[in-house]
Amino acid sequence: MTTPPRLSSRVQVVAAGALRVLNTLWPLCRSIRLPQSRSGRVALSLGVVYFVWGSTYLGVHVALGSFPPLLLSGLRNLLAGIGLFVFAMRRRPVMPTLLEVRNAGIVGTTLVGLSSGMLAYGMRTVGTGTAAVMVATVPLFATVIAAATGRRIAKAEWVAVALGLAGIGILSHGGGASGTADGCLAILGGALFWAIGAHLAGRLQLPSDLFLATALQIGLGGGVSTLIAWITGERMMTLHFLPAVAFFYLMLVGTMAAYVAYGYLIRHTSPLVASSCMYVNPVVAVALGALLLGEPVTASTIVATVLILGSVGLSFIFDDRRRGA
Repeated sequence: MTTPPRLSSRVQVVAAGALRVLNTLWPLCRSIRLPQSRSGRVALSLGVVYFVWGSTYLGVHVALGSFPPLLLSGLRNLLAGIGLFVFAMRRRPVMPTLLEVRNAGIVGTTLVGLSSGMLAYGMRTVGTGTAAVMVATVPLFATVIAAATGRRIAKAEWVAVALGLAGIGILSHGGGASGTADGCLAILGGALFWAIGAHLAGRLQLPSDLFLATALQIGLGGGVSTLIAWITGERMMTLHFLPAVAFFYLMLVGTMAAYVAYGYLIRHTSPLVASSCMYVNPVVAVALGALLLGEPVTASTIVATVLILGSVGLSFIFDDRRRGA
């Protein structure tokens, strides 16, 4: 009987480096004070998911220089989940029940394992800009899922979705999106699983502590992705400096900070507002491409940006009215 392969020395180096970085940043994490009001926390959370997740496509592009896609997705989430779990436990939260742990595993497998894994698989043949555009279909999937499960969808929500998708379509056309059919289907599948995971996160009973719930979700989901990557034969390539920096950025900021912010939005806003980041992220990705890579900003980009921001604004107005009612 053969024994399972051990972690490669490069993976061990990355894991050890991640633990050292987390240990170094722990005093800084303890000093962070979040806004006290709901509006302040919502604004902070939106700022994080809008701009951080918009930059992760560039981060993934750089990190792929040393990491295969599925292993990149799995390791960044697994290590981030472990780090966030340590952070959460030091805050002495209420311990979750077995049911809550199971639910966190279900949400994490869908939201992180399947969604991020399929996105990483698709990005082998689809460019980062195109991937960001296609992931912006999440709000449409989220609205359709909400309607299918019995929630009444107001006209304003459908109009917001239509505006956002129109902006994404123009952005996609103006950017010359391209990719293989398999890659595009994988990314759309990842967007669908993301919407399903977000829906389940709003329905299932999860640990009451936001940090602990997020740690279990991304940790368990990342563990699933890492296991699949290892079974399918993915292994680390030569580790270079810039890909290593990109990996730590993706783990600390793109995963730990952003998933906590997104988890707060899921709990305290509507699905439309929580998923509105998927409209803004491609705009951020295009802006970073123009600033860092010299990509041109066309008239289509400007028109798409106006439509996308209009969609987000309309979603906020509807969410405020619904809560006021």
